[in-house]
Formats: sequence, structure tokens, C-alpha cells
Amino acid sequence: MAHPIQGLVKYHGMRDDIERLPYHDSISVCTAPSHTRTTVEFSMDYDEDTFVVDGEELEGRAHERVEAVVEKARSLSDAAHTVYPVRLESENSFPTNVGLGSSSSGFAAAAMALAEAAELDASREEISTIARVGSASAARAVTGAFSQLHTGMNDEDCRSRRIPSNLHEDLKIIVGLVPYHKETEDAHDEAEDSHMFQARNAHIHEQIAKMRDSLRNDDFDSAFELAEHDSLSLAATTMTGPEGWVYWQPATLAIFNRVRELREEEDIPVYFSTDTGASVYVNTTEEHAEYVEEEISDTGVSTTIWDVGGPARLLEDEDDHLF
Repeated sequence: MAHPIQGLVKYHGMRDDIERLPYHDSISVCTAPSHTRTTVEFSMDYDEDTFVVDGEELEGRAHERVEAVVEKARSLSDAAHTVYPVRLESENSFPTNVGLGSSSSGFAAAAMALAEAAELDASREEISTIARVGSASAARAVTGAFSQLHTGMNDEDCRSRRIPSNLHEDLKIIVGLVPYHKETEDAHDEAEDSHMFQARNAHIHEQIAKMRDSLRNDDFDSAFELAEHDSLSLAATTMTGPEGWVYWQPATLAIFNRVRELREEEDIPVYFSTDTGASVYVNTTEEHAEYVEEEISDTGVSTTIWDVGGPARLLEDEDDHLF
């Protein structure tokens, strides 16, 4: 099982599409109880590798991305049975492909299950490099809570590590669900063609340093103000690429406006954040969570309150297996 991530300082664009090596570091926080549950088995009884997500067998590019994670695990294993075909089934507890990080939890859960099935004696940091070839964000979902994916040209450098912080004790995340299909991979593919790309890269290293410092010092306002501004920076780069991707919808902007009214007029510590999609994370403290959720719900969107999620983990109870 793994939890999806909310990007706080997000990566955009990849220097290596195969190993999915991003141009710069990124930081996120996992969200719970939202999760992906995955079961994996290598067996000579199977005719070919088969991947099923939410009851549907994967084909095309989706199949290729899971296959890359499987092959990464195989390449690291000495277990003889990994030469056999594999069956992987995955199930999400939350809406997918709407900007809530389903690929991060999906590939993180897959990597964790594959590492166990392939008999790898690997730490979560090492398993994060397996998840990364499916989705760079998934590397951070493996290590959980507040985590940083470090950029690099190899697995020793480009892996996820936890950032110590006590902000998880007070952070509440109101999710404003705005269902609108998006293609994150397409946005990453053309990011470097935006005239904003170099400006974002020059700016991002300071943002990473500030975010790390804010998290270590448990500075709620500083951390989530940075996340809000990073969301705007990410969108500016995405919208100025060749295809001019615009993911935000009227409901997205309504949430932005309401959050700023709550902060500026009622002095509530509340900040918005988006990844590549139309849905919105609204970050606030436990004291204000129920009131903020009511206010966000009044904009006309479906809402729920999430907490901070921990690292990817194995589920020992056979009743949790998907097959």
C-alpha cells in the first residue's frame, strides 16, 4: 500500500525519459487515507506479464510504464523466479487522473510489492529508485510524509529521502475535487519548450532550500505559502508550452479566490496548491479544517479532509491481497 503525494515544490520536465531523471529536486507530502493497494506475483503459470488497474487490463503507454518498473525490479534481483511472467493488480481508493497523484501511489505500491516478490533486500530509499522509472513523484510516495527527490544522473543520487518535520501533526488537507481529465506526462514532455522553463529552473533551487528549512522548523505559513506560489509557477510553465495546456477550470479559480478571502479577510492560515490538474489541495490547520471545508464546499465542489500519509508498506494480511 502507498499513499499519493501533493507536490509542494514540484518537478517539471525530465532530462532522461527512460530512467525518469528530473532536471531539479522536488518536495511533496503524502496524503491519507487515500491509497493504492497492489498485489504482485511472478509465476510460470502465467503466459505473459499482465497489469490490471481498477479492474481494467492496461495496454499501450500505461502498460509500458508499469513494465519499466517491473524490469527495473527484475534487473536488481537474483531470485530465479523473476524470469517468469508477472501478474500485477492494483486498486485505488480515490479518483484517478484528476490531479490527485494517483500515478505516485500506484507506482510506489507497485515498486514496494515488486521488491518483496523479487526478494530484494532493499531500503525504502533504494525502492524509491524502482518507483521513479514509472513516475518521479512515486519515488517520494515510497518514503512518505514530507520527502525530497534529489536530482542526479544515477540511482545513487536520484532517490527520495524523508525530511524531518512535525507539521504532519497539525496539517489538514481539504481536497476540492474538480473532475477534469489531464495528461501529466504530455506536460512534462514539452516543459522545456516553454520560454518560462529556464526561469523556473533558475528559481527552483532557492525554493527547495526554503521549503526544506520551513519543514524542519515546522513553519506552517512559510511552507504552504511557498507551495501556493510554486503551483502558480508550475502552471505558468505548463500553459506557455507548445500545446498551451490549461488545466484549471472555473471551479479551480473559485477555490483559489475563496482561499485568499479566508486568509486575507478572516486571518485563517489557509493556502491552495495544485499539481498538474484542476483539483485543488487546500492546506490548513486542524483548528480551522471543518470551517474551511464548509467554505470550499460552498463553491460547488465535492470536498473531503485528508491527513498526512506515511511511507509505502507491505500488507501482511492475506485478506488484503487482490488475487
